[in-house]
Amino acid sequence: MKFSRTTLILILLALGLGSFVYFYEIRGETQREEVKEKKQQIFAFTADDVQSLKIATAKLSLALERNPQDSPPKWLLKSPVSEPANDAIVSYLMDLLVKGKSDRTLSISPNQKGDFGLDNPQATINITLKNQQSHQLLLGTTNFNRRLLYVQVDPSVKPDGNIDVLLVSTDFENAVNRDISEWKQPVVNNDKTPLPTPSSK
Repeated sequence: MKFSRTTLILILLALGLGSFVYFYEIRGETQREEVKEKKQQIFAFTADDVQSLKIATAKLSLALERNPQDSPPKWLLKSPVSEPANDAIVSYLMDLLVKGKSDRTLSISPNQKGDFGLDNPQATINITLKNQQSHQLLLGTTNFNRRLLYVQVDPSVKPDGNIDVLLVSTDFENAVNRDISEWKQPVVNNDKTPLPTPSSK
């Protein structure tokens, strides 16, 4: 069985294209996903690893500590007031810290920090783990369309003299810019007003 030259070229092209699709789309996809995951994770600790948090914004500085008792609430406010914390609000922030991912990492020179709002951050989050390791997250300004936020994780200068700036969700901004009343455990009103009794005539 003889093939014409055109048919042979078409078969070779089909084989070549098939190989490309297999190696790039199928095998390459898993490798790209692994790289993507490594690049995007902000912190490597879990929520259970965290012992305390200190949050400083323009309006408020507060300290939170894990409750040593097993009973609710899970978190306690230590300053500016000492009382149970709102677990839902703390859990929201904790989820962002533990599961938060970065869309992109930029390498900038230290004198460019002002361009990203990191010379005078809108918020600073200090995290202390149970093993006494500490981490810091500085929240800068939002990007041009206000969809992402510039942050610096564990501020340090790299060997080349630059610093890494990450782009993360603006949810971080929403999580920390709160009034002290929101950080406190909500008061549950157990006083039930008795139902009016029908008057007998």
